[in-house]
Amino acid sequence: MQHNKHIEQIIALALAEDIGTGDVTTESVVAPGRQITGKLLAKEAGVLCGLDIARRVFASLDGKIVFRAFFRDGDRLEAGALIAGISGPAAGILSGERVALNFLQRLSGIATKTARLAESIEGSGAILVDTRKTSPGMRVLEKYAVKTGGGHNHRMNLSDGILIKDNHIRAGGGIKKAVEAARMHAPLTIRVEVETESLEEVTEALEAGADIIMLDNMDLQTMRTAVEMIGKRALVEASGNMDRRDLRAVAATGVDMISLGALTHSVKALDISLKFVSTAAG
Repeated sequence: MQHNKHIEQIIALALAEDIGTGDVTTESVVAPGRQITGKLLAKEAGVLCGLDIARRVFASLDGKIVFRAFFRDGDRLEAGALIAGISGPAAGILSGERVALNFLQRLSGIATKTARLAESIEGSGAILVDTRKTSPGMRVLEKYAVKTGGGHNHRMNLSDGILIKDNHIRAGGGIKKAVEAARMHAPLTIRVEVETESLEEVTEALEAGADIIMLDNMDLQTMRTAVEMIGKRALVEASGNMDRRDLRAVAATGVDMISLGALTHSVKALDISLKFVSTAAG
């Protein structure tokens, strides 16, 4: 992952949130100068993601902490795998432990879930994409985790593309008017996507010249019919509670993309722990 200011800000905010005015437990219990050696272990199988973020957490607390990784983001882990070794001042490692694990467990959980679902539609011609249903402030990291797991990113934010949803359609006076207004306002390089809930709306979106047509909460037969109607004149995205659907069957309707908010908003953290193996006086 690239080193950038935004990620450093996320890490700094997480540490400030967790440490507050000071780690009173560590300050009370651990002698100054105490050195410690530990290991990061995978307690279940999954796809690793966020290793560099964990390293940066510790580095930001104490530059003397040594973090040695044995895997890379995107690698498959078996239960019991030794992910990384860590050594150095005990105070910095203890104060950063929870934040580092929070990042590592959540991002690995997202990558693991994405990998499983992406594999379920492999070879179908459809791709798996995320949404903006991310944890506030964590989007850049969570979307990175989706890509690490083999998925693709939809819009990073509202400036990345035009997606005219049901409320935009109502507020804008209908699909045709909304698309026309979007074309007048947006640069030519930005694609216009329209959310549809019926075949009638699919027809309207096609006639309006939408670049991408989202099929929202449609059954399989309606999706197949919609794909035939569109006939490659626009890209087709299937959306709406897709985590509850048979994704292979959805992909077989001929859609180009399947979007799931559940990749990021409803994910189980991968079980990873930090265990200390030795200590020494400084």
